[in-house]
Amino acid sequence: MKPSFEKVPTSVDASWSMLNRRLPDDIPFEWHHHPEYELTLTLNSRGHRYVSSDVRLYDDGDLVLLGPNVPHSWCSGELIDPAKPHVALVIWFSQAWADSLVALFPEMVSLQALLTSAQCAVHFSDEVSKALRPLIEAMVEQQGPERLVSLLQVLTRLSRDTAAQKIIPGEMTEPVSAASEDERLQRVLNHIHAHYAEPMTIPELADLACISVSAFHRMFRRHTHCTALDYITRLRIGRACSLLLQGNTHISLICETVGYSSLALFNRQFKAQKSLTPSAFRKLHGHHFR
Repeated sequence: MKPSFEKVPTSVDASWSMLNRRLPDDIPFEWHHHPEYELTLTLNSRGHRYVSSDVRLYDDGDLVLLGPNVPHSWCSGELIDPAKPHVALVIWFSQAWADSLVALFPEMVSLQALLTSAQCAVHFSDEVSKALRPLIEAMVEQQGPERLVSLLQVLTRLSRDTAAQKIIPGEMTEPVSAASEDERLQRVLNHIHAHYAEPMTIPELADLACISVSAFHRMFRRHTHCTALDYITRLRIGRACSLLLQGNTHISLICETVGYSSLALFNRQFKAQKSLTPSAFRKLHGHHFR
């Protein structure tokens, strides 16, 4: 499924955006992407978090920084306190905003390393999430300069979280070395994310990047640390996970939906990625959605 493009809301009196999202019933699965970085703190909610091809359980206090144009969604399974809503406190800022911040204030140079780590996503430690929760919650009622100062405090603390873990389902984990190569790789990644359930070949992707097959292999592996075929497999299996958890669709239909003509191959690659068969995965995780 192609992730939808989300237009991040902006304000004329702010250089970045914040959303206080409160949902009484559930956090729906909404597969989307946007060019901004996104910092999300999820409260009073349990379920599954989807970041590209990575699928994991999340719990109260889940704090994640997503890189630009990374497909993602949260999907709740239950409320922790049924008397209160699911809460997602979401902060968006652009690469240009972050670059300007580092250029103007040398004290913020540590932000650059954090953003490099978050080219796909970073999940922060429970200790840091608990420490920052009151500050992020307070930002909801703050305005202008006060809210900006709070954001700088949040980003500074995040950059010092030595226990943070990268979420790396095969996407870029380091900056590309040249703008032209960056554009080529982004063009290929955009195509893969839009058409991963369709047949595609390495020569076709190399043509899209306007380079030879051998150069394509080197470029793709250099910036994603995996092959293009591995990348496509992870996207397919990640989408299969979301379909397995959303209902009782027959596994053979899910297999076809995510691009496999062979059920045996689908089962084999699913187990290689998740250490479980599709049916066992559904049985293990499905109760979170009932």
